[in-house]
Amino acid sequence: MAQESSNFTDDLDILNYALTLEHLENSFYRDGLEMFDEAAFEDAGYDAEVRENLVRIGEHEQEHVDVIAATIEGAGGAPVEEAEYDFGYDDVDGFLAVAQALETTGTQAYTGAAPYILDKGLLTAALTIHGVEARHAAYLNEITGAEVPFPGALEPGLTRDEVLEIAGPFIVS
Repeated sequence: MAQESSNFTDDLDILNYALTLEHLENSFYRDGLEMFDEAAFEDAGYDAEVRENLVRIGEHEQEHVDVIAATIEGAGGAPVEEAEYDFGYDDVDGFLAVAQALETTGTQAYTGAAPYILDKGLLTAALTIHGVEARHAAYLNEITGAEVPFPGALEPGLTRDEVLEIAGPFIVS
């Protein structure tokens, strides 16, 4: 796999990139799970356990935000703030489809950025989040009826521009 040159300025830039994506995911789960209660999931044909697992995923995303923001501050940087988002769903199935797309994109974003992280401690931290994001993606692939929960032996990385092309339309301001 050929590696493109980085458009990251340094490790703090990569961390803020990751934080931008984690803010996006955290907001998505927080707001979506407020909108759709257990009854909405059951009415859409899902077991109550699906919503409970999504609550756990949302908790993971909040923890990712907290850890990355603290790491940025600890390194003397300024963490990016959460933006305003519009995810475009209006029912549980739409919510789950966006969740699946966000988690897959998040996993590929970490894969794409990892080679540019210079500090090995930060690389290890990023990989621990990547592993969790991959589990989220596999779970969402399973419940949304993707062909298989784990589509390939290797996870392709996405460049920063590719990720922003996918995630950018969700960002309102």
